[in-house]
Amino acid sequence: MQTTRAHVADRLAPFGTTIFADITARARAADAVNLGQGMPDSDGPDWIKDAAARAMREHPNQYVPLPGVPALRQSIADRAAATGLVFNGGGPDPDTEITVTDGCTEALAACCLGLFNPGDEVVVFEPYYDAYRADLAMAGAVPRYVPLRMQADGSFAFDPDELAGAVTPKTRAILTNTPHNPTGKVFTQSELQTIADLAIQHDLIVLSDEVYDCHVFEGEHLRIAALPGMAERTVTLGSFGKMFSLTGWKIGWAIAPPRLTAGIRAAHQFLTYCVAAPLQHAAAEALQAPESYYTDLRARFARQRDTLAAGLHDLGFRFATPAGGYFILADHTPVSAPRGFADDVSFCHHLIEEARVAAIPPTSFYAESNEGKNLLRFAFCVSEPTIDAALNNLREWAARK
Repeated sequence: MQTTRAHVADRLAPFGTTIFADITARARAADAVNLGQGMPDSDGPDWIKDAAARAMREHPNQYVPLPGVPALRQSIADRAAATGLVFNGGGPDPDTEITVTDGCTEALAACCLGLFNPGDEVVVFEPYYDAYRADLAMAGAVPRYVPLRMQADGSFAFDPDELAGAVTPKTRAILTNTPHNPTGKVFTQSELQTIADLAIQHDLIVLSDEVYDCHVFEGEHLRIAALPGMAERTVTLGSFGKMFSLTGWKIGWAIAPPRLTAGIRAAHQFLTYCVAAPLQHAAAEALQAPESYYTDLRARFARQRDTLAAGLHDLGFRFATPAGGYFILADHTPVSAPRGFADDVSFCHHLIEEARVAAIPPTSFYAESNEGKNLLRFAFCVSEPTIDAALNNLREWAARK
């Protein structure tokens, strides 16, 4: 008998549709200002788009080498070396240590599929970017969660003893993310050294998701691969889209020693093989931008962060101003509890319908802990007029209560 019931493999069935698709659809239906998805609401620089158009005319529009076009790999290597990814007296080798991927999301998938066997355990900090858990499931790897807990001042931290306790004889890797999505935490040198010491002690790989490395507003972005003993065991993941507000281009990369690059490329060749050729040539030009570009980028995002933070503070949300990234992860209970809401999902849906503002309920970023139910994630990667519109809607909503 024929059936129309959806057929989803068991390893993916638990994940359903991503929370981003759900919230975006709800926001559109309610004509709400969307502070949910981490996507700028304006395009990147015209000069980069012009470079892509020129590349379509001046370069072949055919398959390019599996690891990426040489010019882009060289630009990635140069930028990495200029921002602290230096070991053995130089930056990464563009031929043997850099792989261009279809966004960092594909880089993560290629790492999981190419480096882990079924049953391998991977330590993951919770909350996490939602693709981590799905990628591990596709590889048959087993996540072991270590919570980042909100402190009294609204910041987030992990317990080193809990991290050490998550490592077992089956552990293959630790997955880190700094600046962190969704908390905005920038890991300190002491915290990274704790992770590095554990990786060296147990001969573990570290997957270091650093897609927000250009979006550090307080403190300094430090690369765990540059710590002693870590170059040979670390995969550093980056994102062109985050750097240049061109998320739809889907260009990312993995920087790793040759022994780990072999596994990443083994998976990458059967996932996408290569990324759009003209976009790679344009990205190679873009990564040669002067340092002033990145200074201006940080300044603009810091202003957007501060505008949103001031408004949310005035409304009663509790949080520490994030040191990096795209997001504010705020305790909503001072605002929601008096109105009878006990969790993030119901309050988020209410705000979309009644305040016409969309945020993300972060229980989607937790597998074991219930701590996410008291939180909401707001994105400040959008323009100040968009943030102002969202805050005005929230103020009008609050005044009605």
